[in-house]
Amino acid sequence: MAMDMTFLGTGSAYPSPHRGASAVVLRTDGECWLFDCGEGTQTQLMKSQLRAGRITKVFISHLHGDHLFGLPGLLCTVSLNTNPDVEQSLKCVDIYGPRGLRKFLRVTLGLTGSQLLFPYAVHELQPTPDQSPEEGQLSLEMTVDCSPPHPQEQPGRTIPLDVSGDCYLLFQDNKFVVKAFRLFHRIPSFGFCIQEHDRPGRLKTKLLKELGIKPGPLYGRLKAGESLVLDSGRLLHPSEVLEADIPGRKVCVFGDCSSVLGEGAFRLCDRADVLVHEATLGNEHREKAVDHGHSTPEMAAAVARTCSARRLVLYHFSQRYKPSSLQKEGDEDEVSELKKQADQALQDSGVEVILAEDFLTIQIPLKRQPSS
Repeated sequence: MAMDMTFLGTGSAYPSPHRGASAVVLRTDGECWLFDCGEGTQTQLMKSQLRAGRITKVFISHLHGDHLFGLPGLLCTVSLNTNPDVEQSLKCVDIYGPRGLRKFLRVTLGLTGSQLLFPYAVHELQPTPDQSPEEGQLSLEMTVDCSPPHPQEQPGRTIPLDVSGDCYLLFQDNKFVVKAFRLFHRIPSFGFCIQEHDRPGRLKTKLLKELGIKPGPLYGRLKAGESLVLDSGRLLHPSEVLEADIPGRKVCVFGDCSSVLGEGAFRLCDRADVLVHEATLGNEHREKAVDHGHSTPEMAAAVARTCSARRLVLYHFSQRYKPSSLQKEGDEDEVSELKKQADQALQDSGVEVILAEDFLTIQIPLKRQPSS
């Protein structure tokens, strides 16, 4: 199953001519999952090879506008491109994010009289008081909406923190389990861990032949985890004829933050294949970055090192850092310097550092069979 990640927007604060606002798409098995949706995301989608109509899940890290203002418009544009005459039930778009997201969509879609041709559901994460300074904590009065739901809004869940695991279980199916973890920012912020289930190892075909089992449907049943009764009456378990499971891929996307809360994030993101982390300002501006709830390359690198990540992707750069292709001689703020700072902090760690640019696509290959 192919998996890749495309960065639609890698800038902070606002969209500019050279960087879009935050938006990342994880594509797998024909579906697209969108992480954050800053203003202008739908335009970035149109410029990319991705199809907005393929988006089935949206994950909003926090309620700052550069991560959220594009969502109502994107939903409306997807609806405009939906064929109402297709005689099939349209799939519900699941939207995950902090408390207050449901009210935001009800108000914006309601006040603008926006009609959607497909259903959606908002699942809200309950933040904890330590995720932001006191002035950044949104009251229940501000975030809970008692008005009627949008005509296409389906009931969503309220997801509390699982204290035992220090994380939020968003959903799981036969392919993935997705959890969220807590971050510290000016308002409550979250990160997301997408864990693919392990895949069964290869069949030990030589042993199967010795047992008199010929290639065919029985191989598939064993691969699917089903035990078989042989002609001799022996019960054959899949574990006897399968090599070790092949570990699933793991992708972690951090929202804006100046620190990670608790141990849940580090447990979830341990040995991540790709860890996406903001680096809004260079190390020399660390005090300013932290004051505004953001991170530097060195801070992002420390998280990647603790998690033993394979690849660290830096994004969410201040608009002062232009893409390398637009850099002019004499420009003081070079985005390449951010990569150098992370590389220096990760010397001898084996972590590969990647500098995200708009429309960069990263392939996330399947893992290989563990060596015995």
